[in-house]
Amino acid sequence: MGFYIRKSLKAGPFRFNLSKSGLGVSAGVPGFRVGSGPRGNYVHMGAGGVYYRASLNGRVPVRATQPVQPASPTMFSASAVLMEDVTGADVQELEPTGPDDVVRQLREASNRHGIAWWVALAASVVGAFIMPFGWILWVLAIPGVWWLALRDRARQSVVVFYDVNDEAAARFQALVDADEHLRGLAGRWRITQSGAVGAGYQHKVNAGASNLVRREPVTVGAKAPKQLVTNVAVPSWTAGQTTLYFLPDRVLVKQGKEFTDVGYTNLQVTDSTTRFIESAGPVLRDTKQVGSTWQYVNKGGGPDRRFANNPALPIVLYGEVLLATASGFRWEMQISKSESAAYIGSTLRYIAGR
Repeated sequence: MGFYIRKSLKAGPFRFNLSKSGLGVSAGVPGFRVGSGPRGNYVHMGAGGVYYRASLNGRVPVRATQPVQPASPTMFSASAVLMEDVTGADVQELEPTGPDDVVRQLREASNRHGIAWWVALAASVVGAFIMPFGWILWVLAIPGVWWLALRDRARQSVVVFYDVNDEAAARFQALVDADEHLRGLAGRWRITQSGAVGAGYQHKVNAGASNLVRREPVTVGAKAPKQLVTNVAVPSWTAGQTTLYFLPDRVLVKQGKEFTDVGYTNLQVTDSTTRFIESAGPVLRDTKQVGSTWQYVNKGGGPDRRFANNPALPIVLYGEVLLATASGFRWEMQISKSESAAYIGSTLRYIAGR
């Protein structure tokens, strides 16, 4: 699937247009629009065929954030396997690597609150109390609320134009293709916790596994965060409260309302395959089963006959892709088709120039 580049974007009452002569902006309503120079400041930068123009607001001092302490290891299940978090540093702890203010603006936009719906609610309540004059108030309030809604949208948006060409276009197209391939797999999970299984009783009641993991399903999409208005389709991976957005020049990381970014050149990507003991039942359509075991095993690896309810469990071959940086970012993903790990990993290394 080819990616597309739009030449016009809308954020609230403002319309941004990209042309060979530069970036223009206009504001107004259908039938009456007023053009002007750039709204605020615009920065044009980039390298290697990736360039963008971003709408920048005035600089506001960045509020310092306190480091977040990692959660203490937690005990799970009666087998008392000690599980540890393997998701890396929180977004608040990761310094942005981009050479611009896009991350700062996204953080600010994410924390701005709209007022349009509060005004609409107030007008509705007051109008109900002053009937029949309330109808007049409601009619007069409609255009005001509409304009405030557009204003809220503009204040909560950051506009970024990308002009992707030549080698950069080929790299981004490879990324879009890999994302489409990943979307077609039967299963995708992010590994969030891991714990080593001890010998003896732990080994017996955990199907003979050497390690336990806790996973979250990964949703694959092609949409930017609502705070970012851009002219390219943005591949994204979401697990729990964390989403990775793969832009042409960086990976944007969102966790709750917080943002940071990771440059592709800072990203270390590895891929591998792993044998995994799944729950009882049929395996996924694109997964290879390579063996079987039991929920409770004896010393020889066979079923422990002392347990009446001892189902057979499939052993499958999964692929794993690990994205990490020296600064503490970490995203470990498991996928149902083992062969796809090498494809996803090699594509990300290609994007990173390796």
